[in-house]
Amino acid sequence: MFSSQRHLDARTPADGVGRLAFLQQLVTEFQTSTDDGAKEQVLANLANFAYDPINYNYLRELNVIDLFLDRSNKDYIISCGGVKLIIDVLSRPEEETVLSAITALMFLTTPQSKTEITAPSVVECMHRFAQSTSRRLSNLASVFLQDYCTDAQRQQAAESSGCGDSHIVGIPLPSSDNPSSADA
Repeated sequence: MFSSQRHLDARTPADGVGRLAFLQQLVTEFQTSTDDGAKEQVLANLANFAYDPINYNYLRELNVIDLFLDRSNKDYIISCGGVKLIIDVLSRPEEETVLSAITALMFLTTPQSKTEITAPSVVECMHRFAQSTSRRLSNLASVFLQDYCTDAQRQQAAESSGCGDSHIVGIPLPSSDNPSSADA
């Protein structure tokens, strides 16, 4: 259930802990705990709070995202060949999966991984995704192109993807008639 601030205020006793303070307690518990099981439980609780948009600003303010996706996790994924595996997911027909893959590639972009993540085949794929009728896919691919690619890479992709093919250097694009890729 999505909450409103009024709903949260009504549910919090006068002497109770507010949402921001409660989330801060969870973050502190995670950071000070030496028990992996306790840390796992705290992360699960924080993940549950991430479902409600009213908590987004609190979670950002407390840098909760860093608890889930810290530098060591990023380095581990990159060093284990995870970038290639995620690039392969771009060929999946399910739009949600493709959106998650694009987001993961954006997160994993570092000076060491940028060449692989912005390889011509990926940039061409993003160029095609940017032309999708799905606003979500189009917008996310456009952000990827704007924020992670050079002008030269974008230009080359625009020139290369004029072929009208449904594959970009081995990456088949999600079908436009797939019900999961339709705008809702």
